[in-house]
Amino acid sequence: MSHEANATCSCPHGGCRTQRRGAAEWTAWAGALRWENSSRPLSQENPSNRRTIVATIAVLGAGALGAAMAARLGEAGCDVQLWNRTPARGEEAAGQADRVVAAGTVPAAVADADVVLTVLRDGPAVAGVAEEMLPAMRPDAVWVQVSTVGPVHARTLRDLAAGQGIAYLDAPVSGSTAQVQQGSLVWLIAGPEAAVDAARPVLEILGTEIQVVGTGAEASSLKLAINTWLAASAVAAADVLAVCDALDVPHETLVRTLKATPLAMPFAFAKMDLMEKRDYPVGFAVDLALKDVDLTLENVEPGLPFVEAVRDRLKSTVEAGHGREDVAAVYETGR
Repeated sequence: MSHEANATCSCPHGGCRTQRRGAAEWTAWAGALRWENSSRPLSQENPSNRRTIVATIAVLGAGALGAAMAARLGEAGCDVQLWNRTPARGEEAAGQADRVVAAGTVPAAVADADVVLTVLRDGPAVAGVAEEMLPAMRPDAVWVQVSTVGPVHARTLRDLAAGQGIAYLDAPVSGSTAQVQQGSLVWLIAGPEAAVDAARPVLEILGTEIQVVGTGAEASSLKLAINTWLAASAVAAADVLAVCDALDVPHETLVRTLKATPLAMPFAFAKMDLMEKRDYPVGFAVDLALKDVDLTLENVEPGLPFVEAVRDRLKSTVEAGHGREDVAAVYETGR
């Protein structure tokens, strides 16, 4: 696509000018632009409260999170190229979203992109894709690396980007598909300030909070800590419900009482609700939680018996056939 300075507005109210900008131009522009991110679908927001941008974004990875990001960006007015290793999955996701096109190859997806998001399973997967991606990227584009890869892989990916002269952000998120759809992700960011500013308009479409925690791989370290806490909390919630059953304490009595105390934990309550129903639509899949806890244990010194116990519980839940269900399914293997 071309990168003209301006184009006719496609907003419903027709009262503004849409912007087509390369990432280098975004740095100055981003300070003036603030998306009115109301944690609602864009279709439900008042058009007078937000501006439409037209930029080209590449999303590599059409899993649940990547597909949701592509759809949200398309709804916000971006032209999105979506690539997936299994083409049928990318085509299906693109067919369900506005302004999202399935790209047949990685180079085709990123060639015109202002910002490239990688949303893949792990570090080796990202590194493999980067071999095709980096040489094809525009020199003024920004690589926003969303995948949970851990600090060792994050530093390797940063060095690969530097070798090609591409701006790189270590940028995992806290949140899942529901938060993407609401535009309420929390971004965990490490990287150069100029790259953060350049990517900010895209980050703000998808999230309400941008936590800049360093300039290297600090965000990936923080992400492992958060996901370990998440998995441990799910296991604890499941076993506390088992304690209630053993002691004849109704589950609703536990939840009502906890909500009245400083111990209230909305995440745990949401997982307990799934456990109560014994229905586990995926938010954060058990197999991904296991992958991340394994990654945590690989990156720390031995001697964390509780984290090892959490890992073992996740592993047994995967082996019981619940790997693609929500992490709340650990309830099924602890009773």
